[in-house]
This record gives sequence, C-alpha cells and structure tokens, in this order.
Amino acid sequence: MASSKTFTLEEATIADIHAAYLSGALTAGELVQRYLDRIAAYDQAGPKLNAYVTVNAEALADAARLDAAFRNTGALVGPLHGIPVAVKDQAETKGIPTSFGSIAIKGYLPETDSTVVAKLREAGAIILGKTALPDFATSWFGHSSPSGNTLNPSDLARDPGGSSAGPGAAVAANLAVVGIGEDTGGSIRLPSSFCNLVGVRVTPGLISRSGLSPLVVFQDTAGPMARTVADAATLLDAIVGYDPKDPYTTAFAIADHKGSYADRLDAEGLKGARIGYLKEAFGDDANPDCAAVNGVVRDALEAIRKAGAEVVEVSLPNLMDFIIETSLYITHSRHDINAFLASRPVPYDSLDAIVADGKYDKRLDLIDAIMTGPLDPADDPDYYRKLAARDAFQRAVVGIIAAEKLDGICFPSVQVLPPTHAELDGGKWTVLTFPTNTLIAAQTWLPSICVPAGFAGGTLPVGLELVVLPYHEPALFRLGYAFEQATRHRRPPASAPPL
Repeated sequence: MASSKTFTLEEATIADIHAAYLSGALTAGELVQRYLDRIAAYDQAGPKLNAYVTVNAEALADAARLDAAFRNTGALVGPLHGIPVAVKDQAETKGIPTSFGSIAIKGYLPETDSTVVAKLREAGAIILGKTALPDFATSWFGHSSPSGNTLNPSDLARDPGGSSAGPGAAVAANLAVVGIGEDTGGSIRLPSSFCNLVGVRVTPGLISRSGLSPLVVFQDTAGPMARTVADAATLLDAIVGYDPKDPYTTAFAIADHKGSYADRLDAEGLKGARIGYLKEAFGDDANPDCAAVNGVVRDALEAIRKAGAEVVEVSLPNLMDFIIETSLYITHSRHDINAFLASRPVPYDSLDAIVADGKYDKRLDLIDAIMTGPLDPADDPDYYRKLAARDAFQRAVVGIIAAEKLDGICFPSVQVLPPTHAELDGGKWTVLTFPTNTLIAAQTWLPSICVPAGFAGGTLPVGLELVVLPYHEPALFRLGYAFEQATRHRRPPASAPPL
C-alpha cells in the first residue's frame, strides 16, 4: 500500500479522496487523523481560527468502520464514503453536543440526528465536528456567545461572514472536505463570498430542515459549502429529498429533478447563455469598499462574456423597497425560535427566557430587534401585506428573467468587503443595515449559487452570485461550474498552509 503521505490533503476533492481510497493510497482513518491534526494546528493553535466548537470524538471510530467495510467488499458504501464533513452547530447530531450557537443551550446532547445529518451518514460521510455560528443564526457575522469570534482564513483581522461562519472558515482552511451550512437570508452564500468558497441556496424545501433550529421557518434551508462546484453538487445529491417530518419538502416532489446534480456540470455551460447583471445590486463606486467589490465583479462579467455568454444590464429600480418590505425577521423569528425550543429537552424553552437571563452575545443586535416583534406573526398588522409583497418581489425578478430571455441574473453576493473585527466591535454595521445582496434570492425563494469571483487588492475574496428560476437548480450548477472552470479563482489561504 502506498503511504498516505503521498496524498495531498490541501484542496482535495471528493473525487480525489475516492480515487485514493480505491487505489489503496489512503484510508478513511488516515484521512480523518490528518484533518484532526490540521484542526489542532490551525483551529485550536496557530492562527486559532475558532471554526469548530466540538470535534466528533467518534470520527476515527466511524472511519475505522468504513475502512473495514471497504476491506470486506472492495466497494465504497455510498457517494460520500469516508468524506469528513463540517456541520454547522445549527443541526442536531446524535451523540454530539449541539448548542444552536447559544451558550444557554450548551451541553444539549440530541438523541436523534437531524434529517440532513442522517442522510450524510447514510451516504458514508464522517461527521468531523460541529462548527460555530452566532446565537440561533441571528447575524451576518461570525461571533457567538459560546465561542467568541471565528476568524477569516484569508485575513485574520476580518470576519468570515455568518451565520455559517464555522463551516465557511473550516472548509476554506482545509479543515474539512465540505461543509453543511444553513441559509435564511444569506448565511451560506455570505461566508462563501468572504471565504472564497462555493455556497448553494436551494429552493426551500428541497432539503429537510427537520432537526435544524429555525430563524424564519419558510425561508430556511440547509445547503452545501465546498471548495468546488463539483463537490457542492455531489453533497447536494446526498441530502435532498422528501421528508414527512418537514412538510415544506413537498418542494422536492414539485421540482421532480431527474438524475444527479453532479451530472449537470458542463464546462461549456456559458456558451450561448444570456446572463443579466442587476445594476441596483452594485454598491456606490464612491465607497472604496464597494468600488473594490465592483471592480472584481466587472472583471467576472468580462470572464462570462469570454466564456461565450451574452451579458446584459437589467434593472429593478425598487429593489431596496422590495427587500425592506419582505423582511420578516422581526415578525417571524421570535415565534419560530420559541416553538422550536419548546419542542426540545433543553434548559430554556424560549428565546424570551434566554434574553431575560442575558445568555446571548450582546453584539447580536438582531436578537434585540426580534424581541420587539410579536409572539405570533399574525399579531403583526403588516404580516399578510408583507407575505403578499414576497409574491410580488418574486414576480418582479422572474419577470426580468422572462422579459429578457435570461438563463440567470448575477451580481456581487455582498456589496462590500469583509469587515474587520474592529469595525464590527465599533458598531459600523448592524444586521439589518448590512449591504448584502443575498437577501434577493432568500426573500423571493429563488435558488442561487455563490462562486469565487476573484480578489480585491489581490487578497480579499469576492463572491459572484447567480440566481435562476425556482426549482432550476441544475441550471445553477451548469452556469456556476462553467464560470469556475473558466476562471479558477479558488485558492487556499496562507493562514493554514500544508502541515
């Protein structure tokens, strides 16, 4: 057998790892140990990225069972055989502590897996550990009451983005092969943009949310975070499906996707495509942070043209009005979090009780805002008007796609560069004023993908977001993969070099 040292861990893909298993160059046990060594060196020591809140004590034992099965059969047990995955601590994991990012829930040990984790295990994945998020996923930024600040591997002075800060930092720094995040308003795509990753938000309901703490229940979705579009597609293949425990997963039946998302990858997928860029989603060039992002994205638009697509400007003049009118955090989140906590054997049965005891990160201004909202969304006199506005928002965006005969719409995932920790501590941004374009897809229930678009100043990652029609996830992968292959902007951060 070849030594596992001949296998290059950094930037390894699912296909690379499976090839190494099949050739005898690597075992799952060896791979897990190498990831654990990197976590010790870079997450717990060295730059102390602080991506993980818990490392799975059974990861090596899980790997040993997979290695034994492979020795006995000569076959991989599933499409994620022996793939170490970082799971956002928003998802319940049997036998692994789950806190939902809250110090008030620290020590909770679920008796069952969330559906997404159960599907991962069934596909042969190894849960490497649980990763950090702000309390109940209530921020675009990477700080939380039990774990403090998570760092951005590309620039340790800057934030990695939230709320999937942990899986973002972990996957970016090669502390896991892929990650599971959760996205309500942008919590997969925003950290993917800040950490130079691929992040996918599916049409809500393609992936079960059973066992994940909610924020806005009909807007929430789990999803893949990866270093490549191919790995994101393979991960998504393993976790979609109808689940009777989540009635929203009837969306999977409506989508009626045939075959694999990974089969839809096409390096020539931009040839003959027509892509619109939404001008109102670009920040003001007079703002240096916005100007830096705009420059990278304009270069990305030129790369799309060179890849064979027609790129056209499109406009939605009342974009910001739609975003404000359709925001339901303050109306919905208090109710949804309270209902979830009341259904679990945890120390606190409501967010109200947690806030009353002061057991949350006081920088999380959205929690304070949520607590001004109603106990029941229907008690907000504007609730049904806001719901109706969502349909209007979706029709407006889909109408642009239809009128302009587009394959998709693109824009910067976020209008500004990743903020520094000093800026956040100084109050430069609040959650409700942060200029993230990820809300566009979230509040229209449209699927979207964030792909690395390049670097501002040569070092700071910028993400490009592509949005397509509802249930058209295969188009996301066709377009996103073609852009990735034409540009290849992903690179490992200097803060976590090879061991």
